[in-house]
Amino acid sequence: MRPPCRPLPADGRFLQAIAPTPLVPVRLDAEGPTIWCKLEFLNPSGSTKDRIARYMLEKAWRMGELSPGGEVVEASSGSTSIALALASAQMGVRFTAVMPEGVTDERVLTIRAYGGDVVLVPRESGVRGAIQKAEEIARERKAFAPRQFENPDNAEAHRVWTGQEVLSQIPGGLVHGVVSGVGTGGTVVGLYQAFAEAGCPVTAFIARPIAGLGCDIECCSFSPRVPGVVDGMSKLYRDADMPGRVELDVSDEQAMCTARALIRRGFPVGPSSGLNYVAAVEAARRLGPGAQIVTVFPDRMERYFSTELIQQRPPVAARGVA
Repeated sequence: MRPPCRPLPADGRFLQAIAPTPLVPVRLDAEGPTIWCKLEFLNPSGSTKDRIARYMLEKAWRMGELSPGGEVVEASSGSTSIALALASAQMGVRFTAVMPEGVTDERVLTIRAYGGDVVLVPRESGVRGAIQKAEEIARERKAFAPRQFENPDNAEAHRVWTGQEVLSQIPGGLVHGVVSGVGTGGTVVGLYQAFAEAGCPVTAFIARPIAGLGCDIECCSFSPRVPGVVDGMSKLYRDADMPGRVELDVSDEQAMCTARALIRRGFPVGPSSGLNYVAAVEAARRLGPGAQIVTVFPDRMERYFSTELIQQRPPVAARGVA
């Protein structure tokens, strides 16, 4: 699974201390279903991306692809870059994040606080432009490029790690539906593989923020109101074997209102958690009573303080969701 070659640097052993995150039952509506939610915002950098950052960098280090004084370069809209910045700081290597203009100040400042560099590409070039620029920088500097959008280790981290945690935490070790938005697709692909291999009769449900999908940036579409969710970009997701996968459309407004409702219940989450929860409720409705639905709360609200999630107080009707 992990090549037993070169040991990690002593400072990097902090990465080994990442503990299992809780899996908790959540029901916002007294009449609605209970959804099993993995609290991934409790990871060290505040998101589920700590999983893939640790997994990919550890493997690169053990394989000799990353060395002391080396550099990591990755294209990311935020959470992966923050996780890689933290992991790189622990391992004593440099990190450069490449992302489109328009990301939140909190993300840029956090990466820089960990000692990372940030390169912004024009907003109109989108994620594709960021990927192309990251490849260019990695070639010039002979840096390690994780390439999260196509690296199978992205999904593998969730298959052998996150998925096994869920199976040990959920009643009976049984999952009927796994729900997630798709950025790289690593989370939903890895979890689906883990559950299917364990013999669960599982269906993958893909949450799509529909209001933003009319905003095409070259080869993909995305929602600026629900960061981290990209449609049409990831080879990792497109090539995944998930028979019967179901795509569920969720409005940006639903995602935002639900994220705020979760925050008022004491879950300090970002917009993608609202997106996932709304889609998970619909998945539960489709699968029927007794189905155990798993989703992920990917990141924390602190990186959205400058956005409408926190800045705009919801109307009375929306506040009544909870």
